[in-house]
Amino acid sequence: MTTARDIMTGGAEYIGAEETVLDAARRMKDLGVGALPVCGTDKELKGVLTDRDIVVKVLGAGKDPATCPAGEPAQGEAVTIGADDDVRTILRTMSEHKVRRLPVIDGHELVGMVAQADVARSLPDPQVGDLLRALSSD
Repeated sequence: MTTARDIMTGGAEYIGAEETVLDAARRMKDLGVGALPVCGTDKELKGVLTDRDIVVKVLGAGKDPATCPAGEPAQGEAVTIGADDDVRTILRTMSEHKVRRLPVIDGHELVGMVAQADVARSLPDPQVGDLLRALSSD
């Protein structure tokens, strides 16, 4: 059975919760990604900050990205997946929580990220359609 560890992008970069949203945006640009895990000083995952969060929760709310901590718009419990969870569990988690990216955790350590595209590449065609429908519906 294919696991998260098999399909994830390993060595996921993260942003510190106390770093600024501007720092996060620059890191996203440099890495070519649309989301970054947010970790506290203890390196424990605190949430995920997306490019949409930056636009809606920071810029749209009139906050200054140069002073707003990255952990602020990424509040709330992050939906994660275990490194040894299988693709069906990943698919179910993404569908239930309507998320396109999942941080991959091994114990308490962030070890990678699984994106919708990673899952789609590992599924038979009909399941890919089901995933896309589940993530696109309201």
